[in-house]
Amino acid sequence: MAMFQPRDPAYDSRVRGSFARQSMMKLLGASLDRVAPGEVDIRLPFRAELTQQHGFLHAGVTTSIADSACGYAALTLMPPGAAVLTVEFKVNLMAPAAGEAFVARGRVVRAGRTLIATSGDVFAVDGGRETHVLTMLGTVMTVKNRSGLSD
Repeated sequence: MAMFQPRDPAYDSRVRGSFARQSMMKLLGASLDRVAPGEVDIRLPFRAELTQQHGFLHAGVTTSIADSACGYAALTLMPPGAAVLTVEFKVNLMAPAAGEAFVARGRVVRAGRTLIATSGDVFAVDGGRETHVLTMLGTVMTVKNRSGLSD
């Protein structure tokens, strides 16, 4: 895994502040578990309201926490005042999402000036055992002081 140097010394508080303003993550009940340069983990406890018809966590929910983990991992490496937007992602669903909690681990693969390649994995946690349920490859864009966006 590559070692990254953040361009903003206040990256941790910036990521946490942005996450706290994200209504979607609040709605899902997700929380930030870990923030490091190029790395973010998001945790989500199981809730029956977030399942699909077979009782598994819905793929839209697992994809959402993976996307946010990847985006915030990218934000840790962006300059002060920049905002983060996902440009594209591809998801592979590896196993049914069944567990007491879910952890999304977003990682930066390569950080360019404008585009940042990311990878994300979601694991179902049940009795301390992790099952890999989703993997994502994504591209995130650095948006600098346009359209009033800021993170």
